[in-house]
Amino acid sequence: QVQLVESGGGLVQPGGSLILSCAASGSIFSPNTMYWYRQLPGGQREFVASISSGGSTSYADSVKGRFTISRDNAKNTVYLQMNSLKPEDTAVYSCNIRGFRMSGYWGQGTQVTVSS
Repeated sequence: QVQLVESGGGLVQPGGSLILSCAASGSIFSPNTMYWYRQLPGGQREFVASISSGGSTSYADSVKGRFTISRDNAKNTVYLQMNSLKPEDTAVYSCNIRGFRMSGYWGQGTQVTVSS
């Protein structure tokens, strides 16, 4: 059993920054990959970024150059540093983890609103 808890969402002005955190606990096996997804208002869930336990990263084109994903393996925590935020980034951001004996685990989501 794995639990994921996101935090760090809130209201920010266009051009501002936020950092999201997602802490995993329970039976964590390595190697694994942690992911950030988002669901835009009225839209479907879409991939944002991922990072493996070895440090390999991947980003959606819409956030590349603005967002940075990182992780602390000792704390089983993944972060998403979001810079130059746009109104189009407004969404509920959720994390998950996939790997050996791990699938279908999601956090509760955290709301990010970008508005002036």
